[in-house]
Amino acid sequence: MTLFCFVIYHHLLFFFLLLHAPLCPADGGSWSILLPSIGISAMHMQLLPNDRVVMFDRTDFGTSQISLPKGKCRYNSTDCSAHSVEYDVASNSIRPLMVLTDVWCSSGVLMPNGRLTQTGGWGEGSRVVRNYKSCDTCDWEERQNGLNQPRWYATNHILPDGRQIIIGGRETPNFEFYPKMSSTEDSYDLPFLVQTNDPSVENNLYPFVFLNPDGNLFIFANNRAILFDYSKNQVVRTYPTMPGGQPRNYPSTGSAVLLPLEIKQGMVGTVEVLICGGAPKGAFLNALNGIFDGALDTCGRISISDQNPKWMMETMPLARVVGNMLLLPNGHVLNINGASAGTAGWELGRNPVLNPVVYQPASPVGSRFRMQNPSTKPRVYHSTAVLLRDGRVLVGGSNPHEKYVFANVLYPTELSLEAFSPSYLDPSSSTLRPNIILPKSKTKMQYGKGMVIEFTIPGLVDLNLISVTMLAPPFNTHSFSMNHRLLILDSGNSTKAVGQSYYTVEAIAPPSGNIAPAGNYLLFVVHKEIPSPGIWVRIQ
Repeated sequence: MTLFCFVIYHHLLFFFLLLHAPLCPADGGSWSILLPSIGISAMHMQLLPNDRVVMFDRTDFGTSQISLPKGKCRYNSTDCSAHSVEYDVASNSIRPLMVLTDVWCSSGVLMPNGRLTQTGGWGEGSRVVRNYKSCDTCDWEERQNGLNQPRWYATNHILPDGRQIIIGGRETPNFEFYPKMSSTEDSYDLPFLVQTNDPSVENNLYPFVFLNPDGNLFIFANNRAILFDYSKNQVVRTYPTMPGGQPRNYPSTGSAVLLPLEIKQGMVGTVEVLICGGAPKGAFLNALNGIFDGALDTCGRISISDQNPKWMMETMPLARVVGNMLLLPNGHVLNINGASAGTAGWELGRNPVLNPVVYQPASPVGSRFRMQNPSTKPRVYHSTAVLLRDGRVLVGGSNPHEKYVFANVLYPTELSLEAFSPSYLDPSSSTLRPNIILPKSKTKMQYGKGMVIEFTIPGLVDLNLISVTMLAPPFNTHSFSMNHRLLILDSGNSTKAVGQSYYTVEAIAPPSGNIAPAGNYLLFVVHKEIPSPGIWVRIQ
């Protein structure tokens, strides 16, 4: 080979590698398999205030890989397998549960009393309300016809009065509340869900819903959003369509978070929403015909509290559809699981995205995304993820098939349970990691009242880089974490050293239920973006 050809060859090789390499190298995070099989595919997931996680898929998948205890079977069924399990984080073990009616593509919220109240589903389950209170022998309790309308692919959110609102669902462009104030309480039309429906495709199911600190609801469906006064059934304001007009909700299925709310002197200043990924217009119909369009690689960020709000668009290092976005205790956003082509739906996704990405909201534009080390397991349609109290992320599910299918398909049904440890759990950070000594877990907080937190840090401490965060554990399904919010509490300049490696900080509880609805939260002390293990607190 001549010198000229050698140079040209290596330039072409470099260009080829550049095209196919990630835009930024993986720089953190690690994976571990917790259980090779939990018997079901974790389509829905909720962390409970006793560090157990309830998971379920659907009752018409066929026989699962875990039996109900003591020969139990569902009524009118020969299926004696479980379709729900409870995972105990401490013992790394599971216990089968019996869900009676079909919970496929349902929704839910952790109520102030610590129970998961879960609603809707398919067929005979579409109007059912189910409650799960965790204990060693507890099981699902179901209430037939607890809903006014069938709810399939709906979104739930807890409200300041302790009830939950249930919004939308397939061919259900309305909302209702649970529990009901009276037996005659009705559902209420929501024209926005009619306006955002793409005929034959929808693209507005599982709408992204967040409680704004003014008490109204931010609702995003398809490619646009409103601020909604649910008590008066009134649209307060209409936000601009996201630039490009691409759909972001099911089946295009991007993901969304309310960015951390920082409380200063009893007020929240800027309120921002981040929406990332999804599939372009036409992708669902194309996928039905065997054409798998590339997923969207953009995020839209909007300050919904601005007088004149505008979307700011950013480009992710990896395109992603059916991914899961989660708030981490340090205020960063994790985007995990998903595919890089196709859409949500049976057999409609391609090319799994194995690398999680962390988004740092406070960093300058252009340097906010950090690629994380990859998993070895594809987690595509019907995969889930929730944050655990110790800072790990529990990852499960993935079943793009109508039944359980384990062979001769691109992406077999996945029954395993994994943990992703973000880079803040790397051993190299152990000397900077806080550990809360007092108060103990299960402490009660009063709105607007101060709480002194005692903690240790073994290494060198910067007292100016201590913060206290409080996270509402969400209900996760279909790429959206319902009722998810992270609060940065007002702690002023109160951090003090009171002994060797021993410190205190006084954090002021949120001022109202509009900012933090009553219920159970995880509280963390964060030092240099490295969070402590959390403690459970209950605000009331």
